[in-house]
Amino acid sequence: MTIGGIDLVVLIASLMVASTPILLAAIGELIAEKSGVLNLGVEGMMIMGAICGFVAAVHSGSPVVGFFGGALGGTAMALLFAFLTQILLSNQVATGLALTLFGLGLSALIGQGYNGVRPPQTDNLNFGPLTQIPVLGPILFQHDWVVYLSLALVAGTWAVLRYSRVGLILRAVGENHDAAHALGYRVRTVRTLALMFGGACAGMGGAYISLVRVPQWSDGMTAGAGWIALAIVVFASWRPWRVLLGAYIFGGVTVLQLRLQAAGIAIPVQILSMAPYLITILVLVIMSARRGRAAIGAPASLGRIFHASS
Repeated sequence: MTIGGIDLVVLIASLMVASTPILLAAIGELIAEKSGVLNLGVEGMMIMGAICGFVAAVHSGSPVVGFFGGALGGTAMALLFAFLTQILLSNQVATGLALTLFGLGLSALIGQGYNGVRPPQTDNLNFGPLTQIPVLGPILFQHDWVVYLSLALVAGTWAVLRYSRVGLILRAVGENHDAAHALGYRVRTVRTLALMFGGACAGMGGAYISLVRVPQWSDGMTAGAGWIALAIVVFASWRPWRVLLGAYIFGGVTVLQLRLQAAGIAIPVQILSMAPYLITILVLVIMSARRGRAAIGAPASLGRIFHASS
């Protein structure tokens, strides 16, 4: 199934891989924002996850250990952010930006000496005969376990937010933290746990970049993926399944521009390279034009500082 020299089956299978790090970071950020915390430090969490996961995988020889290391790196950054914003009550926007700059600098320091090192390979899961099914086999059954984990997280997040008491408490804290506090819910604890989940997801997303997408380490290799994840949460109106759609759209455009370059399409490489980010900006502009409908999904207490004495 080829159009213009591009194999559509390979294209769709590749976009699932390309979308995974952004999907992981975006679903984690969705949970953080549902609790009422605006975390602009996703990029810093991802890059720290990338280097921590890379170092853990290289020294242990196990990519699974690497992904756990990436999750821990992202969680550590999230705890720092939680301490500054929930305990010291610092401004969430300024703290998030500072966290990103801190993560970029610290990861570059830790990563010295790892340039040119190859991490252990992350193998695809073996689904046996299912991989031989025409069209569906290569698209659905020839991926590594992290791809399926990201899809499971989307489904799990949707179910928890919609049907569980945990999801109800999370949404209550995000919508009106004062009312939630009056009902006896520990607002800071809920938000800290939400940030830890978001940090772990962002860290795993960063580790996926350094261990699978581009199996090597280089400074700043997340290349704005954290900012795209933030944009996708807004695009999705804080709904898990729309986060999946947004991540796959961005991943599809990213893979398509690479395939177009490989096919020798006469389009300047600079235009192809900026296409995913340009389309993301256009989507956000369209969403902002429909401000009334888009704002419906935004938690009412998003970005507001909680004072327990108030």
